[in-house]
Amino acid sequence: MRAGVFRVCLLLVWVVATVADRLWWSHHAGLPSWDQADYLNSALDHGRALGVLAGGGWQGWNALLDLSPKIPPLASLVNGSVMAVAGDAPGQAAWTLSLWNALLLVSAAGWALQLMRPKESGRGFALLAAAAVALTPMLLELRTDYVLELPLTALVTLALWRLGEWWSPRSGGRWWQALLAAFAVALSLLVKQSALLVLLPALGWSLVAAQRIGRGRRLQALVGLVLVLISVFPWLRHNWITTLGGTNRAVIESAAREGDPGIFSLSGWFWYLRQIPLQIGWTLLLIGLAGLVLLILMRLRTPVETHPPQWDRGDAWRWLLGTLVLGWLVTNLSPNKDARYIAPLLPPLLLLLSRGWWQWGLWMRHRWPARSVWLPGLALMAGAFVAIAPAWAAQSARLRSRDRQPLQAIVKRAGGADPGAEPTTLIVVPSTPDLNQHNVSYYGRRNGGRLVGRQLGGSRDHIQPVLDHASWVLLAEGDQGSVRRSARFLDQAVRESGVFEPVEVFPRPEGGSYSLWKRRLTAVPPVGFEQRFAKLADGLANGPAGLDPIFSSVAIEHMLDGHFSYRGPLRRKALESLKQNPSDVSARWSLALLAVLANRPNEAAHHFKLLEKSSPASPWPSAYRSVVLLAGWNPWAASSVASAAVEKHGDNPILRSLESLSAVLGGALWRVPEVVRSLPAAVSSVEESLKPQEKGSS
Repeated sequence: MRAGVFRVCLLLVWVVATVADRLWWSHHAGLPSWDQADYLNSALDHGRALGVLAGGGWQGWNALLDLSPKIPPLASLVNGSVMAVAGDAPGQAAWTLSLWNALLLVSAAGWALQLMRPKESGRGFALLAAAAVALTPMLLELRTDYVLELPLTALVTLALWRLGEWWSPRSGGRWWQALLAAFAVALSLLVKQSALLVLLPALGWSLVAAQRIGRGRRLQALVGLVLVLISVFPWLRHNWITTLGGTNRAVIESAAREGDPGIFSLSGWFWYLRQIPLQIGWTLLLIGLAGLVLLILMRLRTPVETHPPQWDRGDAWRWLLGTLVLGWLVTNLSPNKDARYIAPLLPPLLLLLSRGWWQWGLWMRHRWPARSVWLPGLALMAGAFVAIAPAWAAQSARLRSRDRQPLQAIVKRAGGADPGAEPTTLIVVPSTPDLNQHNVSYYGRRNGGRLVGRQLGGSRDHIQPVLDHASWVLLAEGDQGSVRRSARFLDQAVRESGVFEPVEVFPRPEGGSYSLWKRRLTAVPPVGFEQRFAKLADGLANGPAGLDPIFSSVAIEHMLDGHFSYRGPLRRKALESLKQNPSDVSARWSLALLAVLANRPNEAAHHFKLLEKSSPASPWPSAYRSVVLLAGWNPWAASSVASAAVEKHGDNPILRSLESLSAVLGGALWRVPEVVRSLPAAVSSVEESLKPQEKGSS
């Protein structure tokens, strides 16, 4: 097969796959549920931050990095940019998935070309592998599901392909190969941290090989690693604390909450293996495995010198098998299990199975040489058509007849999807696939709208803040969805309080209704957070005892005010106060806390430094300054500040622990035993500081 014909055929595979996807979207209601709406919101946020979508504009790098506190921003940046061209409706935004699929097909085909020689045979095999990728039920589902696994799978496949090309003992070791591999690895990590589950063992293997082969490869590996770190560092430096917290909740806490099998249990190790037949389809799997068995038998029975004039590149296949097995082993070590988390390993598995399918064609050519021109190709095409049935059946089962009308009507009635409306926060009490805080925000912010949805009701502590400060509340009659039982108490309180009045009731197609409630004009107007903020900020002067009321209040306030509209007026007020009175300690505490909440560690450190001078007897400005310097990835300055504070204020256990911990993070690993000794004392000190507050609140 000529190169031009190969490219046209590969393009045709993508076109057919895209047409099938668009047909699916034309029959799908396109109503995103929880995760899908969350990722659509992220795309809207990043598109607005880039200034390519209505309702936004460029506000600097820090503002852009603020939008991705838990998950890297690359996919959202690309998706938001595509929205600017295709539109921000769910089906329109899904065009970005078609682009990611194009990258996946090219990467899979390119990797397949490495596996076989000569090129003419390799191109046919590459087309077969691309067709397998296009027909696999799991990957087909990801092409029509607005989550991050498709871009992750595409970029991880690209990275493994380029790493394998550089790793090859025969044809690798060139600078352009190393740079392309580093670029692909960096892009993968900037989509989702879970790329490490597959790439980390592959990187380890390639680096060991580089060390063994020679100095040229060592230098290439070093430069490649530096480029990866430089690419990822800006986002990681800005968001490393929230990323760690988010990863812990998503991986460890979610696994415990969902009852996933333990990582060392037998069921845990077989969990993903049991998913394979459903993800790939029995036809692709069984024919591929049988072909691999046939390959082994033919190799055992046929002398090497009589093999047909095509051959498998042994080094390339070793790389594929090694990365597949190692990636599967490391992925199994993740406590949180979900079928889509194994998706990055499906392309190399499909390449292996495609080799089994290809072997059937070689067997037919060997068995019936007179018909070798048309029989193998016909058989492979027949097999492909057989594989289409389960793939489309799996897609058809995902078609939903969700009615978007209630959600769209609710959003419109509350002022959403209108760029000229005032910024509004709608408290959403129910949580169903058809209506939840995420898709309320998405539909409320389309076309430059300024309505966001937030969910409260998971605790009885939410009742009074909602009654005191919320302006809009959405309740449900009938199924409440996945909310906790405590949500019913908030529902009842809103209905019986007299603070809110019903605006409109929206029937639900499946039975029941949604009701939109608005704060009465005669009700006591909500007290703005900016009026309560200063007192909370002053509480920082009390040390750990002042932290709990701050962050408890802030957590709820950020639900009640999804636009954080309190920050601007507060900042302006504090700056004005300092102009009039530079020694206004209360204003300085407010500015410091605002900087902490906005994830501006350097700005916060500046304010805490000034508070050290204005409150020389207190150790807490130094402690806070050390913490924010550590958050800003400046452990050396953090250690220095804490050390100076220990000398000034005595052996404070919190300061001592901060000093030793910062030193270790700055490279002083010999001080790890000191951290082990000091940290429990610091924790006990914090707990002791909180005891009076706990007694008072009880």
